[in-house]
Amino acid sequence: MPLVRLDAEDDSDGWRAAARALALAEIPPDRISWQVGDAPADLFADAPGPLPPPVAGAQFGVPRRFVDLAESVILHSDPQRFSLLYAMLMRLRREPGLIGDEADPLLRRLEDLAKSVRRDIHKMRAFLRFREAPDDDGEPRFIAWFEPEHHILRANAGFFVRRFATMRWSILTPRGSLHWDGDTVLEGPPASREDAPEGDPIEAVWKTYYGSTFNPARLKIDMMTKEMPRKYWKNMPETALVPGLIAAAQRRESQMIATAHAAPPVHANAAKALEALREEGAHCTRCPLWKPATQTVFGEGPADARLMFVGEQPGDQEDLAGHPFVGPAGQLFDRALAEAGVDRAAAYVTNAVKHFKFERRGKRRIHERPNAGEITACRWWIDQERQIVKPALTVALGATAAHSLLGKAVTLSKLRGAPIALPDGSEGWVTVHPSFLLRLPDEARRAEEYAAFVTDLRRIGERVAALA
Repeated sequence: MPLVRLDAEDDSDGWRAAARALALAEIPPDRISWQVGDAPADLFADAPGPLPPPVAGAQFGVPRRFVDLAESVILHSDPQRFSLLYAMLMRLRREPGLIGDEADPLLRRLEDLAKSVRRDIHKMRAFLRFREAPDDDGEPRFIAWFEPEHHILRANAGFFVRRFATMRWSILTPRGSLHWDGDTVLEGPPASREDAPEGDPIEAVWKTYYGSTFNPARLKIDMMTKEMPRKYWKNMPETALVPGLIAAAQRRESQMIATAHAAPPVHANAAKALEALREEGAHCTRCPLWKPATQTVFGEGPADARLMFVGEQPGDQEDLAGHPFVGPAGQLFDRALAEAGVDRAAAYVTNAVKHFKFERRGKRRIHERPNAGEITACRWWIDQERQIVKPALTVALGATAAHSLLGKAVTLSKLRGAPIALPDGSEGWVTVHPSFLLRLPDEARRAEEYAAFVTDLRRIGERVAALA
């Protein structure tokens, strides 16, 4: 029995080269043994040897769908995956239409393997959490521990390099490790859970944010544990809050229902419509800003919020986190809202432009204001959000948001502090963006403007209550 030894568990190039040579030589699947690295060989297999010599002039093609399928299946942990793919390859040479036969047992099994790999890739991207720890040179390094089910670590490297390009990070897993220094990705040996740090100060901020945005009315425990399996919980700081939040959900939900009795009727499908819009927005390509950005940062908050805040665009931290107003400007915004007595959890918070626009300077990504064309392109999303949420009052934070809300460039100082009648019958207000306050170099001026901002928010809160 011929033995093919591959270099690694995810050696797709090695499998493809060997499979092509073996198929051209008409070697049947049941006569081949596949091994990886120094793993023990089949007792009945031959010693590893050269592949069959090329057949002069012989070549063949396979459907693109099979190529894509094979790239995913090879990352699976099933030791039979190489032989299963080769068996499908040999059958496709005789039956090219087989790739479209969804009832074929072999194709269905391969599709199941590929689906499991794609799910594992998604889980790693969604549930991996970095924790800050000093490196050997004293510089900060962000380290994450993850336990993938399949051999997806190298396949996911490009995603994390693009998403966290300016950080120095390490991803440790039982199957190997990756280390990024800002220029190069290095591979390392398998690690253990003890090699990763337990926590850092940022986790307290993240837990506060997670707890403040947790909506008991949308709690579906079965769906939550299906999408976020408990085995990943131990690596995610926010999951420590989940049992307590679930325990309190019934009480909070009852309070929300009691409050809703006094509120105008809300369309029953608003939350689902907003969720569908968010999913559609994740694939937005209406302007070129989607290309360099990490992801679409959509609005968040109750689907029946009476108050909506519209900012300019996500910043660097929002682009990485995927949530609006979580960076320095968002933290200042939260402080001002608290001083003004406005509950952020009851408001819908979004941005006029959904992708981060920036100019890269070395390893830094410097904010760049969106232009009129980009604001116009994104108005489709903000208009949809407003039509679904139907806020009684919408607040434009800064000139870009005011441009988006009113459909034209305006001067903030002429509109600030007074209600604006919007075409849909609701009310608009304009004030500054919290990032404006952060950029003021003079401390006295910054304190003065901050106080004016809090005054605006307090008046807005009182106005929302009056409109109820």
